[in-house]
Amino acid sequence: MATLFKNIKELIQVRTEPIAFVSGKDMNILPTIKNAFLVVEDGLIADFGKMEDCPNNDFIEVIDAAGKMVLPTWCDSHTHMVYAGNRENEFVDKINGLTYQEIANKGGGILNSAKLLQETSEDDLYQQSKIRLEEVIALGTGAIEIKSGYGLTVESELKMLRVIKRLKENYSIPIKATFLGAHAVPNEYKNNKDGYLDLLINDMLPLVAKEHLADYIDVFCEEGYFSVKDTERILEAGKTYGLQPKIHVNQFTSIGGVQAGVKHHALSVDHLEEMSKYDMESLQNTKTMPVGLPGCSFFLGIPFTPARQLIDAGLPFALATDYNPGSSPSGNMNFVVSTACIKMNLTPEEAINAATINGAYAMGLQDKVGSITKDKRANLILTKPINSHGCIPYSFGNHKIEAVFINGEKKLEY
Repeated sequence: MATLFKNIKELIQVRTEPIAFVSGKDMNILPTIKNAFLVVEDGLIADFGKMEDCPNNDFIEVIDAAGKMVLPTWCDSHTHMVYAGNRENEFVDKINGLTYQEIANKGGGILNSAKLLQETSEDDLYQQSKIRLEEVIALGTGAIEIKSGYGLTVESELKMLRVIKRLKENYSIPIKATFLGAHAVPNEYKNNKDGYLDLLINDMLPLVAKEHLADYIDVFCEEGYFSVKDTERILEAGKTYGLQPKIHVNQFTSIGGVQAGVKHHALSVDHLEEMSKYDMESLQNTKTMPVGLPGCSFFLGIPFTPARQLIDAGLPFALATDYNPGSSPSGNMNFVVSTACIKMNLTPEEAINAATINGAYAMGLQDKVGSITKDKRANLILTKPINSHGCIPYSFGNHKIEAVFINGEKKLEY
C-alpha cells in the first residue's frame, strides 16, 4: 500500500544519515532535493530521490507535486493547549497597559485558568482540547508536546493529564505529555509554598507515575513563581519517577534556571527571553536544547529570545508556539517560523531546522519525525505552488500549505 509523490519542486529537510539536531552554522544548512520523488509505505517514508530515479511501481495513489514542495510537518515542543475557556478579558487589560505580572497580581493569569479548569469536567475539557489539536494539525503540526499546569490541585492536574492521554489514544500524531504542577502557587498556598511543593512531590507525582500520565516534568522557574532551589527539588523528585526535565526559564529574569536545567540534564530549557553571557556559556557542549517561543514575545510585547546570538555562539535552537490562553493564544507554527525570521533575525533555513528536526529533538522524537529520512513517519506538508522555501516564512499570516499528511494519510486539503 504505497503512495508516490512525484515531480516535487523541492523536497526539504532531507537527512540520509542519523542526526539528533543541528547547531550553530549547521543550522543554516537545509538539505534539499530539487525535482524529487517521495514514496510512502505503511505510514512511513520508504524512499526518495531525484525524479530521474523515480520507481515505476504500481502505486495505490500518485500525487503530482509539480511546482510544489514537500517538507516534514512542524514539531511543536512546547504547548499548554489543554485548558478551559479563554482569557479574552486579560487581552483587553493588556491593551489598557497592564503587564503580565500585574494581571496575575489581580487574580488573572495562570490562577484564572486554574479556576476555570477546576470547574470544567474532564469530558468538556477533552472536547475543547481536541478542537485545538485538530486546528494545529491542519496548520501543519505533526508532533506536539502538551503540558498540565492549569489544574494546581491533585484532581485537576490528573484531569489535565488524562485528557492528554485521551488525545494520544485518539489521534495519530506523536503527543508527549509534561507534568507542570509547578506552574504557579495556588491561592490557598499563597503563604505556604513549601506546603504546595510537598503536595506536588508527595501526592501528585506518585499518582502521575502510577497512571503513566507524563513523559517529562516541568517547572516555571521565575521570580514570583518557583526559585532555583524549588526547581531543583522538583526535578530531583521527578527523576525518581523517570521524568526527564523540560523547564520554563528566563522568561522575565535570569536567576540561574538555565544552569539548573543543565545540571539536571534537561532535554530543553524554554523561553530564554532574558539571556546573560553566563547562560549561553552554560549551554555549550550540552545536550540541552534552547527553545524560543516568539508567539509569547509577540503577544506580550516582551523581548524575543536572542536566537541570533545563541546560534552564532554555536548552539542549537528550536522553535515552539507556547500555545496557551494567556500569553500565546495561537498554535500556528507557520506564524512562529515567520516571526523567527522577521523578529529574531533567523534565516529561513535556520527557522525551518528549528521548527522541524530540532523541535523533534526537544520532545525526544528525533528518531520518528522532523526530517525526510527513511523509516521515519510520513508526517508531511505539501505546499501550494511557491517560488522557494523562503516563501514559507515570507508569507506570514497566509500559510502556503495545500495539504497535510499524517502517517501518509491526507488529513486536510485546502
